[in-house]
Amino acid sequence: MQWMPHATVAAIVEEQGKFLLVEEETDRGNRYNQPAGHLEDNETLLDAAIRETLEETAYAFKPTALLGIYHWKHEHNDSTYLRFAFIGSVSNYQATRALDDGIVRTVWMSVEEMRSKAMLMRSPQVLKCVEDYLAGKRYPLDVLTHL
Repeated sequence: MQWMPHATVAAIVEEQGKFLLVEEETDRGNRYNQPAGHLEDNETLLDAAIRETLEETAYAFKPTALLGIYHWKHEHNDSTYLRFAFIGSVSNYQATRALDDGIVRTVWMSVEEMRSKAMLMRSPQVLKCVEDYLAGKRYPLDVLTHL
């Protein structure tokens, strides 16, 4: 059997110095993450980021740039993840929409708050994405090709 990494997407959203996160249940207790999840069959990376953000936060996500691609091997479950992180904005909050199983709530956190809670982040990718965003990393969405 061929080894394959997990292809995931994440939404990086900043408003007035705070970043959109979700608090989610994990086997290591509640952790914070960007709205994120796995790419599904017959789905583009952009569509996956839009879907995951809606399912986990009840916000409509509009991607504007690719922040980066992150390769990370999880030390607890030995899985490797390829995360495609997208910068964008959210709108059209649906207050009555049920959030995905395991999502406790949405949270807006400053980078200082995130740094002080670094051990409660779902993975090192969470804070790294925010640091890269603050450093100005951006790539146009047309670097992605879906055939």
